[in-house]
Amino acid sequence: MNVSIIKYNAGNIQSVLFALERLGVPATVTDNAEEIKASSHVIFPGVGAANSAMPYLQQRGLDHLIRQLTQPFLGICLGMQLMCTHSEEGNTACLGIFDLAVKKFPDEVDGLPLTVPHMGWNNLTQKKGPLMENLPDEMYAYFVHSYYAESSPKAIANTHYGLDFSSALQHRNFYGVQFHTEKSADGGAQILKNFLALTS
Repeated sequence: MNVSIIKYNAGNIQSVLFALERLGVPATVTDNAEEIKASSHVIFPGVGAANSAMPYLQQRGLDHLIRQLTQPFLGICLGMQLMCTHSEEGNTACLGIFDLAVKKFPDEVDGLPLTVPHMGWNNLTQKKGPLMENLPDEMYAYFVHSYYAESSPKAIANTHYGLDFSSALQHRNFYGVQFHTEKSADGGAQILKNFLALTS
Protein backbone atom coordinates (compact mmCIF):
# COMPACT_ATOMS: atom_id res chain seq x y z
CA MET A 1 0.00 0.00 0.00
CA ASN A 2 1.24 3.44 -0.97
CA VAL A 3 -0.85 6.31 0.43
CA SER A 4 -0.43 9.94 -0.62
CA ILE A 5 -1.90 12.91 1.22
CA ILE A 6 -2.21 15.85 -1.14
CA LYS A 7 -0.33 18.90 0.07
CA TYR A 8 -2.07 22.17 -0.71
CA ASN A 9 -2.99 25.46 0.89
CA ALA A 10 -5.04 23.97 3.75
CA GLY A 11 -4.59 22.75 7.29
CA ASN A 12 -5.34 19.53 9.16
CA ILE A 13 -2.88 17.33 7.29
CA GLN A 14 -0.94 16.41 10.43
CA SER A 15 -3.97 15.01 12.24
CA VAL A 16 -4.77 12.81 9.22
CA LEU A 17 -1.19 11.53 9.26
CA PHE A 18 -1.53 10.68 12.96
CA ALA A 19 -4.82 8.84 12.31
CA LEU A 20 -3.14 6.72 9.63
CA GLU A 21 -0.19 6.05 11.94
CA ARG A 22 -2.63 4.72 14.56
CA LEU A 23 -3.78 2.24 11.91
CA GLY A 24 -0.18 1.29 11.13
CA VAL A 25 -0.30 2.84 7.67
CA PRO A 26 2.50 5.20 6.58
CA ALA A 27 1.68 8.01 4.16
CA THR A 28 3.51 10.65 2.16
CA VAL A 29 2.46 14.30 2.11
CA THR A 30 3.11 15.54 -1.41
CA ASP A 31 2.07 17.88 -4.21
CA ASN A 32 4.21 15.96 -6.73
CA ALA A 33 2.04 14.73 -9.60
CA GLU A 34 4.08 11.60 -10.28
CA GLU A 35 4.05 10.53 -6.63
CA ILE A 36 0.31 11.07 -6.42
CA LYS A 37 -0.36 9.12 -9.65
CA ALA A 38 1.77 6.23 -8.37
CA SER A 39 -0.18 5.94 -5.10
CA SER A 40 -2.56 3.12 -4.29
CA HIS A 41 -4.79 5.52 -2.31
CA VAL A 42 -5.04 9.31 -2.24
CA ILE A 43 -6.37 11.42 0.63
CA PHE A 44 -7.38 15.05 0.10
CA PRO A 45 -7.86 16.57 3.57
CA GLY A 46 -8.34 20.17 4.46
CA VAL A 47 -9.27 22.88 6.88
CA GLY A 48 -9.35 26.31 5.27
CA ALA A 49 -11.13 28.30 2.59
CA ALA A 50 -12.16 27.20 -0.89
CA ASN A 51 -11.16 30.49 -2.49
CA SER A 52 -7.54 30.18 -1.31
CA ALA A 53 -7.20 26.42 -1.79
CA MET A 54 -8.37 26.24 -5.42
CA PRO A 55 -5.74 28.71 -6.79
CA TYR A 56 -3.00 26.63 -5.13
CA LEU A 57 -4.29 23.48 -6.86
CA GLN A 58 -4.62 25.26 -10.20
CA GLN A 59 -1.13 26.79 -10.08
CA ARG A 60 0.36 23.31 -9.68
CA GLY A 61 -1.91 21.54 -12.15
CA LEU A 62 -3.33 19.44 -9.34
CA ASP A 63 -6.90 20.29 -10.32
CA HIS A 64 -6.49 18.48 -13.66
CA LEU A 65 -4.55 15.64 -12.05
CA ILE A 66 -7.17 14.92 -9.40
CA ARG A 67 -9.96 14.58 -11.97
CA GLN A 68 -7.93 11.97 -13.87
CA LEU A 69 -7.08 9.71 -10.93
CA THR A 70 -8.51 6.18 -10.95
CA GLN A 71 -7.36 4.87 -7.56
CA PRO A 72 -9.50 5.25 -4.39
CA PHE A 73 -9.62 8.95 -3.50
CA LEU A 74 -10.99 10.42 -0.27
CA GLY A 75 -11.74 14.10 0.31
CA ILE A 76 -12.19 15.19 3.93
CA CYS A 77 -14.05 18.36 5.04
CA LEU A 78 -12.83 21.17 2.74
CA GLY A 79 -11.44 18.41 0.50
CA MET A 80 -14.98 17.10 -0.10
CA GLN A 81 -16.34 20.61 -0.75
CA LEU A 82 -13.60 21.27 -3.32
CA MET A 83 -14.71 18.10 -5.14
CA CYS A 84 -18.09 19.73 -5.80
CA THR A 85 -18.88 22.07 -8.70
CA HIS A 86 -19.09 25.42 -6.96
CA SER A 87 -18.77 26.89 -3.47
CA GLU A 88 -20.45 30.01 -2.18
CA GLU A 89 -17.26 30.57 -0.16
CA GLY A 90 -15.65 33.32 -2.22
CA ASN A 91 -17.85 32.38 -5.21
CA THR A 92 -15.35 29.66 -6.11
CA ALA A 93 -15.43 27.27 -9.07
CA CYS A 94 -14.30 23.89 -7.77
CA LEU A 95 -13.28 20.52 -9.24
CA GLY A 96 -16.70 19.37 -10.44
CA ILE A 97 -16.33 15.69 -9.52
CA PHE A 98 -19.64 15.83 -7.67
CA ASP A 99 -22.27 17.83 -9.57
CA LEU A 100 -23.33 19.72 -6.46
CA ALA A 101 -23.27 23.24 -5.07
CA VAL A 102 -21.70 24.01 -1.69
CA LYS A 103 -23.74 26.58 0.22
CA LYS A 104 -23.37 28.54 3.45
CA PHE A 105 -25.58 27.49 6.32
CA PRO A 106 -28.35 30.07 6.86
CA ASP A 107 -28.43 32.11 10.04
CA GLU A 108 -31.93 30.80 10.74
CA VAL A 109 -34.26 28.01 9.63
CA ASP A 110 -38.05 28.32 9.96
CA GLY A 111 -37.60 31.43 12.06
CA LEU A 112 -35.25 29.73 14.52
CA PRO A 113 -31.61 30.84 14.80
CA LEU A 114 -28.95 28.40 13.61
CA THR A 115 -25.46 28.55 15.09
CA VAL A 116 -22.82 28.70 12.36
CA PRO A 117 -20.39 26.99 12.09
CA HIS A 118 -21.94 23.59 12.63
CA MET A 119 -19.50 22.29 15.23
CA GLY A 120 -19.44 19.09 17.25
CA TRP A 121 -20.89 15.59 17.08
CA ASN A 122 -23.81 14.75 14.83
CA ASN A 123 -25.17 11.51 13.46
CA LEU A 124 -24.96 9.97 10.01
CA THR A 125 -28.15 8.59 8.48
CA GLN A 126 -28.97 6.59 5.34
CA LYS A 127 -25.46 5.12 5.28
CA LYS A 128 -24.65 2.92 2.30
CA GLY A 129 -21.78 1.63 0.22
CA PRO A 130 -18.34 0.18 1.03
CA LEU A 131 -17.07 3.30 2.84
CA MET A 132 -19.88 2.98 5.39
CA GLU A 133 -19.54 -0.73 6.20
CA ASN A 134 -19.22 -2.11 9.75
CA LEU A 135 -20.42 1.10 11.40
CA PRO A 136 -22.86 1.25 14.33
CA ASP A 137 -26.51 1.96 13.52
CA GLU A 138 -26.17 5.17 15.53
CA MET A 139 -22.97 6.53 14.02
CA TYR A 140 -21.83 9.93 15.26
CA ALA A 141 -19.06 11.93 13.59
CA TYR A 142 -17.27 15.18 14.39
CA PHE A 143 -18.06 18.22 12.24
CA VAL A 144 -16.64 21.75 11.97
CA HIS A 145 -17.97 23.64 8.94
CA SER A 146 -19.93 26.68 7.84
CA TYR A 147 -20.64 25.43 4.30
CA TYR A 148 -22.41 22.24 3.24
CA ALA A 149 -22.98 20.14 0.13
CA GLU A 150 -26.61 19.91 -0.93
CA SER A 151 -28.61 16.71 -0.55
CA SER A 152 -27.94 14.42 -3.49
CA PRO A 153 -28.50 10.92 -4.94
CA LYS A 154 -24.69 10.65 -4.77
CA ALA A 155 -24.88 10.85 -0.97
CA ILE A 156 -23.75 7.74 0.91
CA ALA A 157 -24.60 9.39 4.25
CA ASN A 158 -26.75 12.32 5.27
CA THR A 159 -26.87 14.57 8.32
CA HIS A 160 -29.42 17.08 9.63
CA TYR A 161 -28.41 20.47 11.00
CA GLY A 162 -31.25 22.90 10.49
CA LEU A 163 -31.59 21.26 7.07
CA ASP A 164 -30.54 17.98 5.48
CA PHE A 165 -27.17 17.89 3.75
CA SER A 166 -24.81 15.34 2.19
CA SER A 167 -22.30 14.32 4.85
CA ALA A 168 -20.62 11.71 2.59
CA LEU A 169 -20.55 11.33 -1.19
CA GLN A 170 -19.36 8.82 -3.77
CA HIS A 171 -18.87 9.00 -7.54
CA ARG A 172 -16.89 6.14 -9.10
CA ASN A 173 -13.54 5.96 -7.23
CA PHE A 174 -14.09 9.34 -5.58
CA TYR A 175 -15.35 9.54 -2.00
CA GLY A 176 -15.89 12.58 0.19
CA VAL A 177 -16.80 13.09 3.83
CA GLN A 178 -17.76 16.42 5.38
CA PHE A 179 -16.88 15.31 8.91
CA HIS A 180 -13.39 14.69 10.24
CA THR A 181 -12.70 10.95 10.18
CA GLU A 182 -9.50 11.54 12.14
CA LYS A 183 -11.48 13.13 15.00
CA SER A 184 -14.49 10.81 14.92
CA ALA A 185 -13.27 8.14 17.36
CA ASP A 186 -13.74 4.45 16.48
CA GLY A 187 -16.29 5.14 13.76
CA GLY A 188 -13.95 7.51 11.97
CA ALA A 189 -11.12 4.97 12.22
CA GLN A 190 -13.42 2.32 10.70
CA ILE A 191 -14.23 4.60 7.76
CA LEU A 192 -10.50 5.10 7.14
CA LYS A 193 -10.00 1.30 7.34
CA ASN A 194 -12.83 0.83 4.84
CA PHE A 195 -11.23 3.36 2.50
CA LEU A 196 -7.82 1.71 2.70
CA ALA A 197 -9.42 -1.67 1.90
CA LEU A 198 -10.79 -0.33 -1.40
CA THR A 199 -9.01 -1.35 -4.59
CA SER A 200 -8.81 0.31 -7.99
